[in-house]
Amino acid sequence: MQLHFKTFGTGRPLVILHGLFGDGDNWHGVATRLADRFRVLVPDLRNHGRSPHSAEMSYPAMAGDVAELLAAQGLTAADVLGHSLGGKVAMQLALTRPGLVQKLIVADMAPRAYPPLHLEILAALQALDVGSFTSRPEIEAVLAGAVPSQRLRRFLLKNLARNAGGTFEWRMNVTALADSYPHLLAAVTGPQPYAGPALFIRGGRSEYVQPADEPLILELFPRAEFRTIANAGHWVHTDAPEEFLRLTREFLG
Repeated sequence: MQLHFKTFGTGRPLVILHGLFGDGDNWHGVATRLADRFRVLVPDLRNHGRSPHSAEMSYPAMAGDVAELLAAQGLTAADVLGHSLGGKVAMQLALTRPGLVQKLIVADMAPRAYPPLHLEILAALQALDVGSFTSRPEIEAVLAGAVPSQRLRRFLLKNLARNAGGTFEWRMNVTALADSYPHLLAAVTGPQPYAGPALFIRGGRSEYVQPADEPLILELFPRAEFRTIANAGHWVHTDAPEEFLRLTREFLG
C-alpha cells in the first residue's frame, strides 16, 4: 500500500509513526524541529489521514506498508520512531524486518496485548452521522457525551474533512478501525529479538508502560534503554516536547 506522507529536511532518514485516530500532521512540530539533522518521513498509517483505506488492518500489514514506503524512497534502512499504535507498528517492523531499522524509538507503548480502552470512542464515532451536521461545534457537542475530554475530542475532530459536495466526512476509516480493533489490541512478536539499539520513552503520568512490562521488552529488544518523562502523560511528545526532543536527539546521535 502506498501511504500518504510528508517529508522534512535532509540527512539521515527518520520515519515517525503516529498513534490510533491520528495522522502524520500530529507530528509536524517534532518533525520540523528534527529536520535540521534528519530527513524526516511522516506517513499516515493505513485507514488514517490521507492514506488508502483497507479492510485488512494488522501489525504485519502496517509494518509492510512502512517497508514499502522505504523501498519507494530508495532507502535501505532508517531510524524509526513510533507512538502508541505507531509504536507497535515500529516494533513489528524491527522484529520482522530488522535490517530496515537502524535505531528504534518507542513512545509510551509496550509490545504486549492491551485491554479494549477505546470501545466507547469507536462506538461514538460509528454512531455519528457527521454528514448530517453543518458545523464542527455541533459535532463536538454531540461527541461530548461519550468523550468528556475536550483535548481528546479536538484530537478526534482533526479527522473531519469536507467532501466534494461540501458535507463532513471522516478521513479515517472508522468502520475498518472498529472491525480490526481486536487485532490492534494484540501483542507484537517476531521470529527473533531485534538486536539493534532501542529506546522506550514513557510518560510518568501514563499507565501504558509499566515496570512489569520491562522483562518482555528486554526479551524482544535486548538493547532497550528506558527513559521516563515525569510530567508527561501518554502523549509524551506534546506534553513535554523539549524533553522528548532532547532524549530523541541524544539517542539518535
